[in-house]
Amino acid sequence: MFSGIIQTVGSVVGLEREGENLHLTLESEIAGELHVDQSVAHNGVCLTVVSVDASAGIYTVTAIRETLEKSNLGGLREGDLVNLERSMRMDGLLDGHIVQGHVDTTAVCESVEFADGSWYYTFTYEAPERLRKSGYVTVEKGSVAVNGVSLTVVNSREGSFQVAIIPYTHEHTNFHRIEPGTRVNLEFDIIGKYVARLLGTASEGR
Repeated sequence: MFSGIIQTVGSVVGLEREGENLHLTLESEIAGELHVDQSVAHNGVCLTVVSVDASAGIYTVTAIRETLEKSNLGGLREGDLVNLERSMRMDGLLDGHIVQGHVDTTAVCESVEFADGSWYYTFTYEAPERLRKSGYVTVEKGSVAVNGVSLTVVNSREGSFQVAIIPYTHEHTNFHRIEPGTRVNLEFDIIGKYVARLLGTASEGR
């Protein structure tokens, strides 16, 4: 379980294919704090640490085919920056919102607008009816995780939305590298997904 508050970024320093799996090696300041079997969110995707080289400041995680198909991890290249968040402590503050680390789909950045000290990012995503019925939607002033970052939705539309990014988030996550055409990971609000599912089940039972 995560909160969508990014702790740091990691730089991709190694990519290795093994069958349908992808092993990603990252260099990060938190590498020395990690241990094998620990869960870490990478651009919002919960992955398990499989090896750590604390002296070199690197660690490795593995993404399977399902993860690669649903997220942007398969498109990473060496040198890319990845948002990182360690698992949330149950006795800690929930500064963002409940994020599972289970990416629902990807979106594409359509535009980036500078607004005198902040940035407005517009994202679009495919929203067929079956996904909307599963809660794959945004609501005005609701929460959404973009590349693992907990954000508040503005200008919610069918298949698109905007988020406003403050300077701190812009500098301390990989948002400063997102530009029109960049593909990002989306995780919709888990509460909304449960509500949509329950309403759908009730409707089907009539």
